[in-house]
Amino acid sequence: MIDARLRVLQLLAHHGTVTAVAKAMNYTPSAVSHQLRQLSEELGVTLLAQVGRGVRLTSAAHTVLRHAAMMFAQEERARAELAADPEHITGSFTMCGFSTAATRLLPQAAAHLRDNFPETTVRVIEAEPSRCFDLLLSEDADLALYTATSMTPSSSDPRFDQVYLADDPLELVVPRDHPLAGKPSVRLAEAADEPWIVGRPDSAYYQLVMAACLGAGFSPNVAHRSDEWETGTALVTHGFGVFLVPQLARLHEDWPVARIPLHGDPTPNRRIFSATRRGARDHRLVQAALDALPVSLLNER
Repeated sequence: MIDARLRVLQLLAHHGTVTAVAKAMNYTPSAVSHQLRQLSEELGVTLLAQVGRGVRLTSAAHTVLRHAAMMFAQEERARAELAADPEHITGSFTMCGFSTAATRLLPQAAAHLRDNFPETTVRVIEAEPSRCFDLLLSEDADLALYTATSMTPSSSDPRFDQVYLADDPLELVVPRDHPLAGKPSVRLAEAADEPWIVGRPDSAYYQLVMAACLGAGFSPNVAHRSDEWETGTALVTHGFGVFLVPQLARLHEDWPVARIPLHGDPTPNRRIFSATRRGARDHRLVQAALDALPVSLLNER
């Protein structure tokens, strides 16, 4: 309904480089540049200024983006109102989320949509939190579940509606014969001197662990890196260190490890949010998906 090139400009403002926009949209850099040149010519203003090998947005571009955000939000509200019509909803609906959400939360919501809106094609995409926002902006996803990191937009970003859903408490994983294993709960600082298993530095999991440890007053001694719960658990089993898992994460029950709840002020946890493009939060499918999320899983332990 609205010129798709405005989405390209939004993504450029989001990422800062034409190359990153091309990657996010599965375009070539030349195709992105061509669309932005066309938009600039048709609007009769300069949108980009060359800075070395890169570009920066002009004041005219920021004006266009401000109005584009309002137009896109109004379009989403129109779509939500149309979807409230009692007749059948057709088309597609895509949800995305970080790995644990894609495993424990989104499948149940997807099944609910499939069963209750049979004329709608439902898809699920596993993606890191920052990638989820790329998918929303490029309209490759309609609803995202994410945990806030330094690479996700602020809660006041006018392009998105972001809603808090639940806390997912963190737990310490240690060998079953570890001195801490018999305790009902521990403070994270009690594991300050342990060798630690963490994720790769650019991952949301790494940021989560580092923030929790720093909040507890120490910087972890990183001995091994793993983004997979299975790998981390195997390393713990053989005495190579400890690591943190969210309560939602599933570990193989056969591994001889102990999961210990954490306490403290504040108690280490990750916060789970939903995000849609601004104006889409009241869409019938969005509401149905959110209502079907099994967030009660967080109260099972």
